[in-house]
Amino acid sequence: MNNVWLTVAAILVLFMQGGFILLEAGSTRMKNAGHIAGKTIFTVGIASLVFWAVGYGFIYGDGNAIIGLSNFFFGDFTSFDAEGTTGAVDFFFQLTFAAIALTIAFGGFAERGKLAAYVLFAVLFSALVYPIVAHWIWSDQGWLSELGKQDFAGSTVVHLTGAMAALAATILLKPRLGRFNKDGSANEIYGHNQVFTALGVLILWVGWFGFNAGSTGGVADGFFGYVALNTQLAAGAGAIAALFIVYAVTGKSDVPTMLNGALAGLVAITASCAFVAPWAAVIIGIIGGLIVFFSMKMFDKARIDDPIFALSVHGVAGVWGTISTGFFATPELADMNGGSAGLFYGGGFSQLGVQVISVAACGAFAFIASYVILLGIKAVLGGLRVTEEEEIMGLDISEHGSYGYPESMQEQLDKKKTGA
Repeated sequence: MNNVWLTVAAILVLFMQGGFILLEAGSTRMKNAGHIAGKTIFTVGIASLVFWAVGYGFIYGDGNAIIGLSNFFFGDFTSFDAEGTTGAVDFFFQLTFAAIALTIAFGGFAERGKLAAYVLFAVLFSALVYPIVAHWIWSDQGWLSELGKQDFAGSTVVHLTGAMAALAATILLKPRLGRFNKDGSANEIYGHNQVFTALGVLILWVGWFGFNAGSTGGVADGFFGYVALNTQLAAGAGAIAALFIVYAVTGKSDVPTMLNGALAGLVAITASCAFVAPWAAVIIGIIGGLIVFFSMKMFDKARIDDPIFALSVHGVAGVWGTISTGFFATPELADMNGGSAGLFYGGGFSQLGVQVISVAACGAFAFIASYVILLGIKAVLGGLRVTEEEEIMGLDISEHGSYGYPESMQEQLDKKKTGA
């Protein structure tokens, strides 16, 4: 049953890619929708092969405090761990997490990155960036694991790592055409379909139960239900808090902000879902929903163009989620899951300090490594970004030769030709 549960959880996490397709496509313009959908599927394929060849080995292979050095080209069908989970099932589960981190990173490329840049970055990120961070935290040999870092399902490993790679890409690619004016003011580039965006968020929300509850690794004690409870509470609280703050500040109940609040609550609870009480999950979600709103405004003022708000939702909320464990972890749950109590439960500043160190170390490594990789790709390709003409035309037609919405886009072209 443990193997069945973990396989179902892995399928749920893999299905989250459908949520990301709808979220990113809905949050951007129609002329790039087919490109977004296609590159997501294609790069998940790349991530799968790279993770099989080297990624899993760099995380869980025998090695040192920095990197694993065995289990390459994984093919184990005989071993079982203490919970009776087979090596192949564990591999599949871990693979889906790596693919999610890559998809988050690609949020920083949206509407302007070359397809070839996606391909090369998918290979190198899946081989060198994500596995090293995951080894540090989730491998028994990792140096942050030795310090007692608590990240149950990946606020740091998956979300912050992906967001820091997205930040590197966003900085190097520069803003989309028309996003900012010369005086520094920002222009909104609205997504073409809020219904797609909302459906994408709902799919991600459902898939998150594979992410968080699946990370329990078993069904015998039913603890996965408790993790699911905390996950649901944080997501709901994040959505409500974000809608409240955007209405309080702007007087409008902005739908995209509310949707990002739900995702921020989910990201924030990912590290702490097995360590905290339900009331704390609500607080963690509320704070996640509030900070995502202010973070979105902050990046706008800094003239950083983040089309799907990956930096705020996965980065800033990922930092908060990681640190929150150092505040709210209860002694009983921490002991059950191999951790230490948080500050509010008599644990002092020790666990909180470890959480802060992990955020700083992993965030810095993911950003610097991704930045260097992207500089190398830029040199090889002669640039990371499509031409101005191709960006105006849209990546559907310029990179793929067809539109994601062929009928609608042809109607627009016909109108332009006739001057209508």
